Amino acid sequence: MAPNRSGSCSRTVAKFGIVFLGLSLVGYLLGPPLYWHLLEGLAAASSSVAAASCPPCSCNCDTRPDISFPQGLANSSFTDCAKRDPEVNEDTEKNFAEILSEELKLRETEAVESQQCADMALLEAKKLTSQYQKEADKCNSGMETCEEAHEKAEASLLSQKEQTAMWELRARQKGWKEAGDRSRTQPRGGVETF
Repeated sequence: MAPNRSGSCSRTVAKFGIVFLGLSLVGYLLGPPLYWHLLEGLAAASSSVAAASCPPCSCNCDTRPDISFPQGLANSSFTDCAKRDPEVNEDTEKNFAEILSEELKLRETEAVESQQCADMALLEAKKLTSQYQKEADKCNSGMETCEEAHEKAEASLLSQKEQTAMWELRARQKGWKEAGDRSRTQPRGGVETF
């Protein structure tokens, strides 16, 4: 019997398909990181070659921009960085100084207003404290007067009770009976004054 070529062919195609899918998956996962590492390596190599071939810059400018352009896209106006325009710098410094001066004046004004508000609040608090202290003193004085009057009233009441008990004792000795008794008797010898 002759071997079936169509069956082995389809197995071979399936194997190649699986291998192709596996390589595609590996390439999909590992491709982007490898691509970026390769680009970084090429950029580093080209910058080291460019740095070696370019003479050092003798520009000593304080207002040099921090912008780096790729090769061929450099702005030609930045090549004149060593040239300073005194009028522009003076105007810029004056404007900056004016803005700072205005900011300081504004903050000073706010601080003075805040201090005035705090002083007014403190003065008002002192007035209220003084007023409450006067009211407390009046209250304490009134309490002392009230306590003295209470003590005098208690002493007077005690004295009145003693006198009442004494007069009641004398009245009983003379024959007086309370209103609850059935037989009321008049004191002997008529009405007496005590």
